[in-house]
Amino acid sequence: MKLIYQKDQKGARPTSRSRAPVIWPWVLVFAAWTVVLLAVLSKQTFLINHNYLLTQSHLPWFVALAVFLACWQVMTVAMMVPSSMPLVNIIVHASRFQRHPIATQAAFLAGYALIWTSFATAAFIGDTLVHWLIGHWFWLYMHSWVIGAVTFAIAGGFQLSPLKKHCLKDNRSPYSFFEHYFRSGIGSSWYLGLHHGIICLGSCWALMLVMFGIGVGSIVWMALLTGLMVVEKTYPGGQRLSPLLGIALLLLAAL
Repeated sequence: MKLIYQKDQKGARPTSRSRAPVIWPWVLVFAAWTVVLLAVLSKQTFLINHNYLLTQSHLPWFVALAVFLACWQVMTVAMMVPSSMPLVNIIVHASRFQRHPIATQAAFLAGYALIWTSFATAAFIGDTLVHWLIGHWFWLYMHSWVIGAVTFAIAGGFQLSPLKKHCLKDNRSPYSFFEHYFRSGIGSSWYLGLHHGIICLGSCWALMLVMFGIGVGSIVWMALLTGLMVVEKTYPGGQRLSPLLGIALLLLAAL
């Protein structure tokens, strides 16, 4: 962390606190998966099920959206933070040399969460429109399987696209990303979180769209897609998995 340290506070000496291992993000992820597991065991996953919230809960639309987004935060921590952990570790270490380390870390995570919350809002609105179309278009009502096929096709096509490759490259280079965009201050950490959220969304939105379509209450699919995203973004050679996933999704669309 020598470079980070020099970039923020030249002349100061590292303390035992600045050298301490980064533990709390993993505690946060563990807590999120615990909540997910408890929801599955207690059969409360309908709270994150957009189909249930829209068609069976009888809640006002904005209340249903609020419930969905609240549960979405747990899923974001459980699924997205593990694959962003290399950058999170760097941010935490760098913030320890700043005047308000906790606020700096919180600002980064808040910016990151805002991007994924925006995606969830857009997906919920899109699902609302799909439900409206099914109710007003008899052909789509009789051929609702088309929705799943199109979802798989869009996700598979994106996995093979140059944009996916570009965003994944940035995700797989957390230290270079940090050196290029990091500046001292809480506001800068907020914008850093937004920027990282955008490239993370650019890399993973297709897989999360599949998650949304399959059912966000499925812990098996959550664990599987989390593992795939961690391999893609952090493991050596993980980028080779992207086209394979794309081909698999296109085959599912054909089926």
